Amino acid sequence: MKFKLTSLEKKWVLYDVGNSAFTMMVSTIFPIYFNFLAGNAGISDVDYLAYWGYATSICTLLVAILGPTLGAVADTKNFKKTIFCIAMGVGVFGCILLGFLSSWIWFLGVFVLAKTGYSASLVFYDAMLTDVTEPERMDTVSSHGYAWGYIGSCIPFVACLGIVLGGGSLGLDMQTSMILAFIITALWWLFSSVPLLRSYRQRYFAEAGEHVVRNSFQRLGRTFAELVKQKHIFVFLLAFFFYIDGVYTVIDMATAYGQALGLDSTGLLLALLVTQIVAFPSVLIFSRIIKNVSPEKIITVCIAAYFCIAVYAYWLDSQLDFWILAVLVGMFQGTIQALSRSYFAKIIPAEKSGEYFGIYDICGKGASVLGTALVSFLSQVTGSINIGVSALSVMFLIGLVLFQFSAKLNREKKQI
Repeated sequence: MKFKLTSLEKKWVLYDVGNSAFTMMVSTIFPIYFNFLAGNAGISDVDYLAYWGYATSICTLLVAILGPTLGAVADTKNFKKTIFCIAMGVGVFGCILLGFLSSWIWFLGVFVLAKTGYSASLVFYDAMLTDVTEPERMDTVSSHGYAWGYIGSCIPFVACLGIVLGGGSLGLDMQTSMILAFIITALWWLFSSVPLLRSYRQRYFAEAGEHVVRNSFQRLGRTFAELVKQKHIFVFLLAFFFYIDGVYTVIDMATAYGQALGLDSTGLLLALLVTQIVAFPSVLIFSRIIKNVSPEKIITVCIAAYFCIAVYAYWLDSQLDFWILAVLVGMFQGTIQALSRSYFAKIIPAEKSGEYFGIYDICGKGASVLGTALVSFLSQVTGSINIGVSALSVMFLIGLVLFQFSAKLNREKKQI
């Protein structure tokens, strides 16, 4: 029987379509424009990659600090949508503002603001999964979110790519082209959010009480205490910390990596567009396979594949190598993100989804502080960008071992 999304599930998926346009810009055009600004300021390729990595680390660190706190407040009745709107608004405003900046240091500062808003909005968006669908549908609904997000982001990206690459023939200078590209991305993100905001209702929540903030912190403290006792959740988060670290670092630094290697900008952008296109059917195919194969096995396959990808990056030195890397990443990127999200949503208390997904985000995007900093540090110390990127293979290996242990604990938990 064909799987059909409900109206609310479709609107939840649509937000993935909107915010993925920003992700695509961050992974492609943002670092190329920053490279342009940094080059004008006389910054070397190695330092350019390092500064981009440090900026990414700062914004993910901010979300790691804010995520659990705001998540606890968001679990209060009728608060989740409000905080979600604020975070999304910061991201959209920051995205528009970026196009008007010509200083590389100001660009990095506003980039941190915009990406922090974007990442914070995903904490609450992921937590909404427990409100918009049922546990037995979560794997497939989460997969559809990433799948349609990948293919949907291609629409504004192609428009932006045409403006940026063809701006000269249209009589546009670089900054004017970038202003238009950032505005297109921000409006796509904003308008894709409206249907969810109009229809979403918080099903699971804690009562507000008289002291919302104080009560939220108290609940968060109890959640951390409970987390240590819930070994199947705790070990999964440790595993997730390591393997998703590498995934997000690849996403955040792919184009910057290729630029630092001196590869052609147009070829890099087209290769990453192929990543999005490949990811769309790959996620949907895996979502069908999951009906007959456990999520644990598919996540294991994805982690192992990323380990091989990180090792392969050590020898990357040509445009063809980068294209091969882009296709391989596209095959597994969406699936490992989608199934990790739904797997976690099924093993946590629904009424504490905001708190738990705040912690999840620490171990996810917050973890990429380590990955991007590691790549940046090793690249500068060794003078080799390839060594820096290939070091991520260690993260995937540790994550794989820990995930196997967490899956075992989860099976034992179900048998009790």
